[in-house]
Amino acid sequence: MAVVQSTYSDDYAKGYAGMIANGETSNRISRTVEDATAIGFGKAVFRGTGDHGVTATPSANLIGITIANYAAPPVQATGAQADSYPQYSTAGILTQGVIWVVAGADVTDGAAVYVGDGDPLTAGAFTDDATGNVALAGWVFQDTVSSGALVRIAKR
Repeated sequence: MAVVQSTYSDDYAKGYAGMIANGETSNRISRTVEDATAIGFGKAVFRGTGDHGVTATPSANLIGITIANYAAPPVQATGAQADSYPQYSTAGILTQGVIWVVAGADVTDGAAVYVGDGDPLTAGAFTDDATGNVALAGWVFQDTVSSGALVRIAKR
């Protein structure tokens, strides 16, 4: 029989975007994705225009953070599952609890969470800078990390 894997890492990833970080009390809901572009796991979503709908377009009406679900349907254009929820699919959303996301800037433990608004380079990025960004009321960073690193955010 052929050897499939013969080397193993000494360390493993501590998490991935959209992964529930621990067993603390949390609240999870589902909503329909309205955006034509798929919404990635571990992204902030906001109230959409239709009943039960969500969008990744930042607004004052935060719903929560998308939960990773590897049973999510594939993206129609490619047929591949791309760590995202395609349009009209049902997205799992965390409204309270602790979840892993990717920091869009250097962030500090205990700082309030904001999401980038407007600028295409920072739209949807998690940051602790209030300037020109949308506040995610009640959410705080749980780690001090550099831009691009995994970080836990919590709402308790």
